[in-house]
Amino acid sequence: QVQLVESGGGLVQAGGSLSLSCAATERTFTYYAMGWFRQAPGKERECVATISRSGGRTDYGDSVKGRFTISRDNAKNTLYLQMNSLEPEDTAVYYCAASGKLSGSLSEYDYDYWGQGTQITVSS
Repeated sequence: QVQLVESGGGLVQAGGSLSLSCAATERTFTYYAMGWFRQAPGKERECVATISRSGGRTDYGDSVKGRFTISRDNAKNTLYLQMNSLEPEDTAVYYCAASGKLSGSLSEYDYDYWGQGTQITVSS
């Protein structure tokens, strides 16, 4: 079983940047495609970005394309999300998740393990 621990959340002004990390306590980190999801109050959980096992393929939700970058360091068992040009609409709890699929999936139902979440608040 993979345990995932997010870090890096916080408060930032609109237009600013934040970086999230997700540490996996599992040496088989490379067996999993990874994703970042977010959920704002009163809204459904949405996929922000996904990355394949090797890191060679990435995909993004339409609302963050060109602003967010997902990456991974398999040697460190860590997933990252660099967020630039943040907007108040990006305010949400952000989760990392692991999927047994070869490539990432935009569907939350394809993910088997989830972190506890970290709050991102973007002020206007």
